[in-house]
Amino acid sequence: QVQLVESGGGLVQAGGSLRLSCAASGRTFSTVSMAWFRQAPGKEREFVAVIAWSENTYYADSVKGRFTISRDNAKNTVYLQMNSLKPEDTAVYHCAAELKRFSSYTDSRGYNYWGQGTQVTVSS
Repeated sequence: QVQLVESGGGLVQAGGSLRLSCAASGRTFSTVSMAWFRQAPGKEREFVAVIAWSENTYYADSVKGRFTISRDNAKNTVYLQMNSLKPEDTAVYHCAAELKRFSSYTDSRGYNYWGQGTQVTVSS
């Protein structure tokens, strides 16, 4: 059974940093794209970052220059380093894996596997 488990969320002051982890089990994800999305209360889930099997990375404009996505295939884990956090970064952050064929990497409907999410709260 495939599972994605996020960790590392918490409460942090504006300007602070957090590092999220997403540990995958049940199969290897080294040859597929893995991504982070976030969902704030009352808002739709939005794309944050993606890392392809080639390790090419893409970011939402709102986090570019502040967040870094990376992966450790030996550990079947993807990370999201978040620096210079802002109150508007507050959301539940979800890990996603395996982009469906012909899907856009920014579309939350385009991934086969999802984690339950980890809460990130940034206070002003």
